[in-house]
Amino acid sequence: MTISDAVDFIDFTNSREWDSWLAEHSDRQGEAWLRIAKKSSGIPSFTIQEAGDIALCYGWIDSHRRSFDERYYLQRYSPRRSKSPWSLDNVKKAEQLIETGQMKEPGYAEIHRAQADGRWDAAYESQKTAAIPPDLAAALEEHTHAKQAFHRLDKSAQYAMFLPILKAATSGIRSSRLRKVIAKLEVVR
Repeated sequence: MTISDAVDFIDFTNSREWDSWLAEHSDRQGEAWLRIAKKSSGIPSFTIQEAGDIALCYGWIDSHRRSFDERYYLQRYSPRRSKSPWSLDNVKKAEQLIETGQMKEPGYAEIHRAQADGRWDAAYESQKTAAIPPDLAAALEEHTHAKQAFHRLDKSAQYAMFLPILKAATSGIRSSRLRKVIAKLEVVR
């Protein structure tokens, strides 16, 4: 079975069509898979960044991306869940969309909820800008084998290890996740 057999996808020729679709469906659809042309395909298409910015305007976020074929990939968008953490990248994008007058009411509503419950201020850094959290660095200093295992990982795998720590909503959850990361690394041979 191919991804196209398992997923109903939508083709839009430009970002205005995606914006119009969200204006009509964002409050009653659970997800949308967009088929977007790869840059190397030469097929005129709006970009993943444009699609993501428009999704933010309606309180939606991107998640899974899958290859479709040599010319396209599929990108999933869905309404932001009530406790979904915010990345600093999306906070900055949302602020830019507000400044340029593009933010829509559903997007404002999600921002206000995140500001009210603290998720806005607790936004985590993206992989390209994130540094090893200080508490993880300190714990690694105390666990030599875990430190060696961590530093053998590539940058993506390191980020995957500490992302749950960055996303922790409370200090208790953060401590628990930190202990789990150290425990995982301790058993790596």
